[in-house]
Amino acid sequence: MKQIYMITYPTGKIYIGKDSIGSHRYFGSPSMELINQDFETFSLEKRKDYSVRKQILWESEDCTEAELSSKEVGFIRKYNSNNPQIGYNRWPKFM
Repeated sequence: MKQIYMITYPTGKIYIGKDSIGSHRYFGSPSMELINQDFETFSLEKRKDYSVRKQILWESEDCTEAELSSKEVGFIRKYNSNNPQIGYNRWPKFM
């Protein structure tokens, strides 16, 4: 099952990604450097106990990889997750 998902971090920022096989454990590849920078603003206590949420926004059993990629970009734009104030996606470039 191919999926588009949204990850919500305790920073309040989001990441939109795609998964070609539908793994429930896959959380994409956002920049760990950016996430770590944001986590440094948290107290030590909060850094030791937090939750990350994964939501499936769209899925298909038979879409092509090109369609999946197009859907991913559409959701990135819809949620503005490429805006550094909102999310961790860095592509497509935020205007």
